[in-house]
Amino acid sequence: MPLVFCSWSGGKDCCLALHRALKNGLEVRYLVNTISEDGQRSRSHGISSEVIRAQSRALGIPIVQRRTTNYTYETVFVDMLRGLKREGIEGGVFGDIDYDPHREWDEKVCRQADIKPYLPLWNDDQKVLMQEFIDAGFESIVITVKGEFFGEEMLGKKLDKYLVSHLEELARTGDITPAGEAGEYHTLVIDGPIFHKRLEILEYDTIEREGYWYLQVHRTGLKDK
Repeated sequence: MPLVFCSWSGGKDCCLALHRALKNGLEVRYLVNTISEDGQRSRSHGISSEVIRAQSRALGIPIVQRRTTNYTYETVFVDMLRGLKREGIEGGVFGDIDYDPHREWDEKVCRQADIKPYLPLWNDDQKVLMQEFIDAGFESIVITVKGEFFGEEMLGKKLDKYLVSHLEELARTGDITPAGEAGEYHTLVIDGPIFHKRLEILEYDTIEREGYWYLQVHRTGLKDK
């Protein structure tokens, strides 16, 4: 059974990739996440680094976080993977779906660390993936939206069949992709079948910055299931 890490942003795609990887027999030893220089926010979706750590505790999978800048991102990531390789990690799980530059980057950094990349969601239909995510019992909320497509009122909405239907309708106009693969929106997973505890959001506010609306989670708790 290969030992792997899962590249972790906190959202639905990496979570579904993790779920599929576990079902396919991979042993996920770590979550991997890069954070800002000050250690406060995830580089991927701007989520509080403490919230990411709370997800790790809820899942029962240890997390490895590394501080980086935009300029040193790849160098730091590869160094992190090489460290995991020395611990016996053989592969890495990524939640990318259909954006070729992302897959190429995944393969590039894994190649540099002599680690095998796994992309369990690759080239699957986005609408089918979102339905699978919901049907499996995962629960997530919208935490980031691009102001070009959505307003502040979208923040905090649960990703359920009604919201998915709305997103699919918007996708038919060609404005967005159903799963937000082009960065139109991001989610935070708070519960699901692979969670040992439920992540409770206890304190938050909203902010608009550089064309995006963010739900900033300041305090969380873990609830027994």
